[in-house]
Amino acid sequence: MRIHLQREIENIKKDILTLGAMAEYSVREATLAIERRDEVLAQRVIEKDLTIDQMEVEVEESCLKILALHQPVAIDLRFIVAVLKINNDLERIGDLAVNIAERALFLAAQPPVAISFDFVGMARKAQQMLKHSLDALVNLNPNIAREVCARDDEIDALNRQMFMLVQDAIDTNPEDTESLIHLLSASRHLERIADHTTNIAEDVIYMIEGQIVRHKAEEYKSQTYHQQTS
Repeated sequence: MRIHLQREIENIKKDILTLGAMAEYSVREATLAIERRDEVLAQRVIEKDLTIDQMEVEVEESCLKILALHQPVAIDLRFIVAVLKINNDLERIGDLAVNIAERALFLAAQPPVAISFDFVGMARKAQQMLKHSLDALVNLNPNIAREVCARDDEIDALNRQMFMLVQDAIDTNPEDTESLIHLLSASRHLERIADHTTNIAEDVIYMIEGQIVRHKAEEYKSQTYHQQTS
């Protein structure tokens, strides 16, 4: 029974990592669609969402099957609980990538707007957070996970900066209001992706250490600072 349980856990590991790679791909392609004003790329992201949804359901069913048949304990139970939560966050990240792709579809059909905000830079930071959270999961590395959590405030600050810049741009160029609102919406979706990525990192820490670490952002930042300066 133990060997069978471990085999099923290994299969779930493969599936959750596959789902993570799919979500990471969708975020990258959606933000690239805005950067390039590429309707084809945006549409591809939207169409891929059904596959992500199906994979999310399959992972959840596999986890529930293990809970029902094997009643895992200790590290195995923590793994299943963490995967159930990570699974949901990855599906939501896929949905947010679709939302960004929909903004890209609209913006591709409009004249470019002038705004001094590095959307591409913000997108790269959010993508890097997602990549590192998945690296933490693959390598079972709580230190990488804590570094991801510590970076969430940076994305929040960029989203606030975007909001203020859009306000000013609307005052200056009211004819661009709709396009500017779509850009702001894309920024907000990136901020939400970073939030879900932080959730994943927190669940990785729980999986490894058995410690619930939500609401400890200041602790992450302090630990990261001391690691960087030591």
